[in-house]
Amino acid sequence: MSAPSHERLLDPALLARISDLPLLARTVVDGFMHGLHRSARKGLSLDFAEHRQYQPGDDLRRIDWKAYARTDRFYIKEYEADTNAGVLFALDVSGSMDYGSAAINKFAYARMLVACLAWLSQRQGDRIGLATFADALVEMIPPSTRHLNLIMHALGRATPRGEGKLPLAIDRVADVATRPGIVVVVTDCYDEPTAIGRSVDILRARGHDVLVFHLLDRAEEEFPFESAAVFEDNESGLRLPLRPEDLRERYQVMWRAHRTALETRFAAAGVDYIPLRTDAPLDGALYRYLDLRLSRSRVR
Repeated sequence: MSAPSHERLLDPALLARISDLPLLARTVVDGFMHGLHRSARKGLSLDFAEHRQYQPGDDLRRIDWKAYARTDRFYIKEYEADTNAGVLFALDVSGSMDYGSAAINKFAYARMLVACLAWLSQRQGDRIGLATFADALVEMIPPSTRHLNLIMHALGRATPRGEGKLPLAIDRVADVATRPGIVVVVTDCYDEPTAIGRSVDILRARGHDVLVFHLLDRAEEEFPFESAAVFEDNESGLRLPLRPEDLRERYQVMWRAHRTALETRFAAAGVDYIPLRTDAPLDGALYRYLDLRLSRSRVR
């Protein structure tokens, strides 16, 4: 029997069968790194891609002292991440995350994503923490190099429920994340873009780099429903009898406007905004996260 391919190891439908989150995270990250090292994606490896000669103002921590011993010249390792960043993963556990029209719902995908990102960050030596939130903070684990197991256990027992108030939750994250670092928000962005933007501005003003993974279910984008049915809001419990063909076009117009408003507002705040569908392999998200992580280290 042949070993599973790198692509299959990143397939969310396949990963959903693995109940052990640490095993899942290790499997995904190992497969991702194996594919990364074999690819030509320069700058995204955790190992250095090349040397360049030292220039005044460069971070002295990047000097390759072994190269200096051999050549009597100072060289800088490019694209090697620093190992002392603080990364706080902020996971939306409100009721709307419990929706899914395919193999897995948004919450299951989000939990896998956060587990993999935490494992990847731990591998780099970063301090990692977790905040789960709905209308307020549910659980907070401060960033530390020793908190990976705590994070995995917290993810394992988290369940999506209740009403979400994303701006208030982000405000609370800003209150407790006092040391500048990276804040990775994983949410379905069910709130007003203007209000979300104001809260994200607070994080940015306090020195944080912010990345928002906007999780999307295919049905939320396309509204493919055909038959009349009763639709229920997962957060409020409100039930409405609807005929999809009567409102599909209006819904799609409003949905696109919401996405555009989010993109515009996050861009204005200097936030990395990544829409991510729950049927998409995890490697795209890991690439984008690692790119942000390494870009941040290059400008420090």
